[in-house]
Amino acid sequence: GSGGKGTWGSVMEDGSKRVLIDRNDPNYDSGEEPYHLIGAHVAQSLQVYKEKVVYIVEEYFATGNVADAATDLRDLGSPSYHHYFVKKLISMALDRHDREKEMASVLLSALYADVMEPDQLAKGFTKLLESADDLALDIPDATDVLALFLARAVVDDILPPAFLSKTQAVLPDGSKGLEVLQNAEKSYLNAPLHAEVVERRWGGSTQTTVEEVKRKITDLLKEYVESGDQAEARRCIRELNVPFFHHEVVKKALTLVIEKKSAEAGIVSLLQECADEGLISSNQMSKGFSRVFDALEDLSLDVPQAREILEDLAAKAMSAGWLSSSFVTPAAASAAAAAAAASNDDGAAANGDTAVDDAHVFKQKATGIIQEYFLSDDIAEVVRSLEDLAAPDFNAVFVKKLITLAMDRKNREKEMASVLLSALYAEVIPVGQIGKAFTMLLESAEDTALDIPDAANQLAYFLDRAVVDDILPPLYLEEINEQLPEGSLGKEIVHSAESILAARHAGERILRCWGGGTGRAVLDDAKDKIAKLLEEFESGGDMGEACQCVRDLAMPYFHHEVVKRALVMAMERKSARPLCFLRECSSEGLITTSQMVKGFGRVADYIDDLALDIPDAKSKFQGFVDEAKAQGWLSSAFGGAAQANGSA
Repeated sequence: GSGGKGTWGSVMEDGSKRVLIDRNDPNYDSGEEPYHLIGAHVAQSLQVYKEKVVYIVEEYFATGNVADAATDLRDLGSPSYHHYFVKKLISMALDRHDREKEMASVLLSALYADVMEPDQLAKGFTKLLESADDLALDIPDATDVLALFLARAVVDDILPPAFLSKTQAVLPDGSKGLEVLQNAEKSYLNAPLHAEVVERRWGGSTQTTVEEVKRKITDLLKEYVESGDQAEARRCIRELNVPFFHHEVVKKALTLVIEKKSAEAGIVSLLQECADEGLISSNQMSKGFSRVFDALEDLSLDVPQAREILEDLAAKAMSAGWLSSSFVTPAAASAAAAAAAASNDDGAAANGDTAVDDAHVFKQKATGIIQEYFLSDDIAEVVRSLEDLAAPDFNAVFVKKLITLAMDRKNREKEMASVLLSALYAEVIPVGQIGKAFTMLLESAEDTALDIPDAANQLAYFLDRAVVDDILPPLYLEEINEQLPEGSLGKEIVHSAESILAARHAGERILRCWGGGTGRAVLDDAKDKIAKLLEEFESGGDMGEACQCVRDLAMPYFHHEVVKRALVMAMERKSARPLCFLRECSSEGLITTSQMVKGFGRVADYIDDLALDIPDAKSKFQGFVDEAKAQGWLSSAFGGAAQANGSA
């Protein structure tokens, strides 16, 4: 009943045939509530996955066909199990000849980023290290071979060197896993000419090793720079037959330009032609640029102006269309912000053309912020970035861009987008701007569906998630439904969202619709901690300790949840202690004015629901508002329940 797209039926199922049941009827029986069976994709069990993985690995060792293995793994699905594939591939290679060991390393390098996420690959190595003691019982030299696999992964740029130190901190003393890490570092990675030694350790006995491909790429680029024969260069790239490794072509080509400025014109022309004819995909092009940006620190030691050269190349590539316009580096985003600020300082006229330019610049910067967030999962950094942009009129554009980018990505990014919206709500982006963003998304749903086939289904879930997360009031769905034209896809999406919300246990299912990613887990954990600290304080706990617990949360953008829960507790328990706690948090500067207003606002938005359980909730809440204003820890601009409901 949960876990991903397509889980709750199609967007056309609006539930219009449901029989209405009067819950106020004395004979009402909850068992008579309407329900319908929904077809769902059953998640593949780990046991079934394991059996299929063994077959893929055996087939690969027999044929040596990297492309087929990559296709088989992609078709197998279940990307959350990819770490097991890494573990199984290396475990099976440990007890085989050098040929299979080399093949395993080549395959991992080929799968990296395109088929397998970096975090899954790292997790696979972590699992191997944790089971090193068991492996050593069956394979006497397991620790040494594992150390070589680990060193090879670092040399092939699929594991960061920092992986060793980070993993070393979590492995128990005396374990074989710790011995593997130490062996990899001392015997291989710290040795002279370690890269060459590691790459040749197994003799390069596969048909084509990573080392051979890299050497061929280097040779064809050097030959091209000397001869200028572009057709021959493209033929050589095509004959490599490693489309999953074309990012290495881009990386080496860009590095060559940085080191040899005279080669720029020829290299740029070659890359553009490769992109135009589809020889190098957009994804591989972006990945190649990213790898060079990641290596800038080392490149700058030899070529001090490396950053300027690379940023200029990226700008030219995006302008010419052979690098995705969504590729925005942090430095480029900062430059755009500075340019926009300088333009404003020069007193640019506020006419229609300027507004369009401003919106375009904002979209570029917003895209950079969102992409950085999807990589870092740092909500606080997004908050700071939006505050630095100081463009509140474009907040709806940011929300629309966030959801649009997330819809075309994996469940992890969809969950992160929903969590970010919840964190930004009210304090950074007012509910009116969020509502406006969803309105724009629904109005442009037909266009979005041309690029993202499942956009209608995804947008229905995003709408429901915003309602369940208390970001949008349920009334919003009714209001926007009246504004959308009959027969439009946007109207069908709203009907689907209403149908999903009306289902039994809808709240729990919607919260897990993206699989319950790490971002949601963080917020859920924070909510649990807030509830516990308030319970402990209400039971006679120390004020200083309670304040310290709030401080330890390290989530200042989420302090409105503390305010909300404290106010509800004060109503339910008829206790003044939660209010004293809020006053103390305000006087210490622990909870900001905006977070305090946001917390009061959330209670005000749902005061009618609270009144069902607490009959005098409205009068109590108004008393809290008056008391807080009188004592100076709530802004006098806050108008209480009436104003909040009116604005909602």
